[in-house]
Amino acid sequence: VIAKAKRAKAAGFDLLIDFHYSDSWADPGKQTKPAAWQSYTFEQLMSNVWWHTYNALVALKNAGITPKWVQVGNETNNGMLWEEGRASVNMKNFAWLINSGYDAVKAVNSGTKVIVHLANCENNSLYRWMFDGLKSNGAKWDVIGASLYPTQSGNGDWFTLDNLCYDNLSDMVTRYGKEVMIVEVGMPWDDPKNSYDTIADLLNKMTWLPDGKGLGVLYWEPQSYKNWQGYSLGLMDNSGKPTYALDAFLLQ
Repeated sequence: VIAKAKRAKAAGFDLLIDFHYSDSWADPGKQTKPAAWQSYTFEQLMSNVWWHTYNALVALKNAGITPKWVQVGNETNNGMLWEEGRASVNMKNFAWLINSGYDAVKAVNSGTKVIVHLANCENNSLYRWMFDGLKSNGAKWDVIGASLYPTQSGNGDWFTLDNLCYDNLSDMVTRYGKEVMIVEVGMPWDDPKNSYDTIADLLNKMTWLPDGKGLGVLYWEPQSYKNWQGYSLGLMDNSGKPTYALDAFLLQ
């Protein structure tokens, strides 16, 4: 992480660090505790979320890196660190885990913005349920992060989901007064026209959001190619060269 962060800084990029709090990928279908944390009490889980977040960010800071954003959890549609942090069972526990990460981020860099990240940007009821629940349990966050994978819905009209995502994010800004960002978007590499048009549409919609609170769009994973780990939603062709869909980001 430090090596890549140095490269990003040297290239003039802002940096987002995404903590999964798991030994592998965390997403809506799996939020598995690290093996070393399996027997911990909930109080120990909160402590370890704080220390893991703090220590990683201190290591970055010692290397001269200050992330602009930090995600405390990845696609936490139903919380994280299951079962203790499963939101549908105990929203208060999830809120406290979020606060453990939030407080650790601010302890290292008070200006770094903390993101709570959900998938399914098109699903307004999910977002209202989660952020109403977090708010009522005293959770702290600076930015609402969203994933959008238009082709995964089975809906052939990608722009239908773009519009639903925009409506949802606009509601989030109005409802909670927080900034919003699309922290993951992905589309098939072999459909560069629709990918270009979708990215351009989302970037444009970010500028429409109330009070200038739309922060932008991040693509996952643009450099993947040749069905890397079974993933075909990158922005490279099978030879590893960028498709013209990537040019949509030049519109910013």
